[in-house]
Amino acid sequence: MMYRSCIVAFALLTVAAGTFSWCQAAEQQRPNIIYIMSDDHASHAMSCYGSKINKTPNLDRLADEGMRFNNCFVTNSICGPCRAVVLTGKYSHLNGFERNGRTFDGSQQTVAKLLQKSGYQTAMVGKWHLKSDPTGFDYWNVLIGQGPYYNPPMQTPEGVVKHVGYTTDIITDEALDFLKNKRDASKPFFLMYHHKAPHREWEPGPKYLTKYDDVTMPEPDNLFDDYAGRGTPAREQEMTVARHLNEKDLKLIAPRNLTPEQLEAWNKAYDPKNEAFRKANLEGDDLVRWKYQRYIKDYCRAIDSVDENVGRVLDYLDKSGLAENTIVIYTSDQGFYLGDHGWFDKRFMYEESLRSPLLVRWPKKIKPGQVNDDIVLNLDFAETFLAAAATEIPDDMQGESLLPILEGRTPDDWRSSMYYRYYEFPAVHMVNKHYGVRTQKHKLIYFHEIDEWELYDLEKDPREMKNVYDDPAYAELVKQLKAELFRLKDRYKDDDTVYNPLARDPKKVKNELALKYDFAKLAGGQVADVSGNAHHGQVRGHAAVVDGRQGKALVCDGKTAICVPKTPKSLSPDYRPLVVGGWCRPAAADGVVVAMGGEGLGFSLYLDDGVPRFVVRNAGGPREVVAEQPVELDRWVHLAGAIDAKGRLWLFVDGRPVADALGHFIEACPHDRFEVGADSGSLVGNYDKASYFQGLLEDVRLYWGHVKKDEMQQWAARP
Repeated sequence: MMYRSCIVAFALLTVAAGTFSWCQAAEQQRPNIIYIMSDDHASHAMSCYGSKINKTPNLDRLADEGMRFNNCFVTNSICGPCRAVVLTGKYSHLNGFERNGRTFDGSQQTVAKLLQKSGYQTAMVGKWHLKSDPTGFDYWNVLIGQGPYYNPPMQTPEGVVKHVGYTTDIITDEALDFLKNKRDASKPFFLMYHHKAPHREWEPGPKYLTKYDDVTMPEPDNLFDDYAGRGTPAREQEMTVARHLNEKDLKLIAPRNLTPEQLEAWNKAYDPKNEAFRKANLEGDDLVRWKYQRYIKDYCRAIDSVDENVGRVLDYLDKSGLAENTIVIYTSDQGFYLGDHGWFDKRFMYEESLRSPLLVRWPKKIKPGQVNDDIVLNLDFAETFLAAAATEIPDDMQGESLLPILEGRTPDDWRSSMYYRYYEFPAVHMVNKHYGVRTQKHKLIYFHEIDEWELYDLEKDPREMKNVYDDPAYAELVKQLKAELFRLKDRYKDDDTVYNPLARDPKKVKNELALKYDFAKLAGGQVADVSGNAHHGQVRGHAAVVDGRQGKALVCDGKTAICVPKTPKSLSPDYRPLVVGGWCRPAAADGVVVAMGGEGLGFSLYLDDGVPRFVVRNAGGPREVVAEQPVELDRWVHLAGAIDAKGRLWLFVDGRPVADALGHFIEACPHDRFEVGADSGSLVGNYDKASYFQGLLEDVRLYWGHVKKDEMQQWAARP
């Protein structure tokens, strides 16, 4: 290998006038690598891929000056898992990040660590979305979680830095700052430059707020797909333009974190009162068409900023003389539905979300204007970076280097099929778990938890409108594809288990009382946790107690709540069965009894029009159990919600189970704190504000594991 050889050269060769490092000369020959990844950018929203809705002139430069891949696919079409695959060169079940909400195990082998060890300066700027801090990078500056479109705080090794401006511009500013001011010119560099855009809620930058206002975007031919040719999963998903775009998506409400100047520009563009929409009084197909136009224009506006900023980086490479020896890759973490099948989002193995754009420019190796139709995967990226850097590729990586393809010589034994697996269910958008195989001409998908198969003839039916699995004419092909599917499943060591060293085993969680508030012990605005775990609560609002059901009760006047100021690890609900609740005497029909977390992760026990509800969110997806009857106002009632050792949800009223349903564990510690009497952060439940409880609360508890029957009866016993 070049790097290893140069070490020997360095030891042997010197020049009398001073030391000359052949190693340093070799280092300068190894290419720099800039890996640009946007979020949810579908290839059919790029003009170099034939887009009918937008133009991407700067991205087209990469296609014109390098190679465009027409069949680049992802192994798992969801944000965080795609990033983990790129870093590790391993499928999700081996890198331990198979669904959003996980915490990436940064101690494992990654391409950044391998390049760093081989002499590259490594940097990560922009969207990270893997929870743990980046490892293997000499420099990193990343968004916190998903990150906002405007005024993003960014995490660095030195702490959080707040920015004012549009996030796409700021990420590029930080990437250019690394290239111009923080780069060690004696080393080749590896820069991962990741954009948040065009992820939901597709908030445009100031320059593009009104672009396309006078344009009617062409609709996809299956915008009104009725899913008649597909099975249960296509019919039961929750990501339709017609029914599942929310007020933020449609810009019926403005983002919360805008500066006054930004808000003024936003309101001019979107009309905060939405008088035009209200006067139109749309319904039926006309309403769907209005929503589609609203969605797709904002999506394209977000891409316009990405394209502009990629152009800024390309211009700098040209002006600085770095372009000739720098590989520039542009891709997305997966594809996206642009109204196709009536959908937005991704997840399914159908073409629009399975396929990702991939453009590679490398002047020293790639002839301009090349187009490739081979099946390539994001699994191949790490191996490609290493091969280009003349760095040994570990045997446990599962992809293949694209280097020979980039040089115009596809190996004779290149893959003719690819393996896909999606895990995140039940969760946001409710796409059933599935795995499958795709060849150049066909696709077989197995929704294994509901035992449904789908087969598509991609030559006759490229839009995947008709499942031909049960067609006798395809019977022999089904046998062949099943054999190939399970061959690949075995090859990639997918034995239906997922490596996750950071996860606890829910079945081994010890039954214990984690928190118990005794309101008789309220002093100095603090209520004591008498469980022995010191999860004491701080009272916000009016701190008053009165005689309650058996002891003292907290008076909740609609402005009072209790929260644990800082969440310790001992209060994290990740992978724990739990029971949470207490006695309440509601004076109003709506209000949160206890909550933790927000719209991504968490739980909430609350009243909605008097009806008790318990909701759990994981990776953004809510699962909820609801009582059949409302409780009486001004009367004591004991309410509790639970997640059992199998992840099933339960709701108890006066110690009796009244509802249960398929649920899921909370897979990480939520950002928002444990709170009694309100949900004042990001909202967990089906309410549009903090939903302060009004009435009396007494004997609030949180258990890990399950509550023994006699203990539950004692807790919920009436005096």
